[in-house]
Amino acid sequence: MHHASLFTPEEARALIRTGEWTRPTSGMAAGYTQANMAILKKELAFDFLLFCQRNPKPCPVLDVTEVGSPVPKLIAPNSDLRTDLPGYRIYRNGELTEEVTDITPYWEDDMVAFLIGCSFTFERAMLQNGLPVRHIEENCNVAMYKTNIPCVKTGHFEGPMVVSMRPLPVRDVVRAVQITSRFPAVHGAPVHIGDPSAIGIADINRPDFGDRVTIKDGEVPVFWACGVTPQAVAMHVKPEIMITHAPGHMFITDMKEEHYSVL
Repeated sequence: MHHASLFTPEEARALIRTGEWTRPTSGMAAGYTQANMAILKKELAFDFLLFCQRNPKPCPVLDVTEVGSPVPKLIAPNSDLRTDLPGYRIYRNGELTEEVTDITPYWEDDMVAFLIGCSFTFERAMLQNGLPVRHIEENCNVAMYKTNIPCVKTGHFEGPMVVSMRPLPVRDVVRAVQITSRFPAVHGAPVHIGDPSAIGIADINRPDFGDRVTIKDGEVPVFWACGVTPQAVAMHVKPEIMITHAPGHMFITDMKEEHYSVL
């Protein structure tokens, strides 16, 4: 089996669909954009789309499916969102009730799936520029935190922005801002640099999602808006049912990362 980074999106999704790959997808099918996912029933879909439109930093929309269709026609027309992610979370009335690897039994014909840009895209650009990406080095999931930064309320949807954190040597911070700001469709530039308590994070060593990573001497934490935000918002809204990707277990699209770069 060749290295996961060399898979095509189709090969990667085939491994995921058959259950041969159940791990986080960071570094899989390198060069192709990965997406966060949120599935809601049709009656909440318009409010949610508007929420994403008003909160483009944490919720940059890459594709929305037709009602009842599990196929994202714009970014991966030969895929099926019911089987092609390695991990899903089922939320009922805001409570996480199940974690599964196939949502076919849960899919209903009035569901709409949203695919939202993921920061894994700009991580490759960071690595290519010689910047460290600690959770890749430590072979774990990115550290994610709920903040006190409110999202713009829309209809039923409100709640805090979730951020992902990557520690960087002080000398690399400006470069990281320059690199990631080229990718507005996948969260863009950081939303905060430095003191975690300024954005409501009490303990940097206790992330709300994902894994703790090492912050070395001479490094500062750098925070980006994160596509797990809709999950945190859903916990606020408590829809009857919402299905999301499991954190770090993304949908691999057919779109090249360069497609979402502005420069």
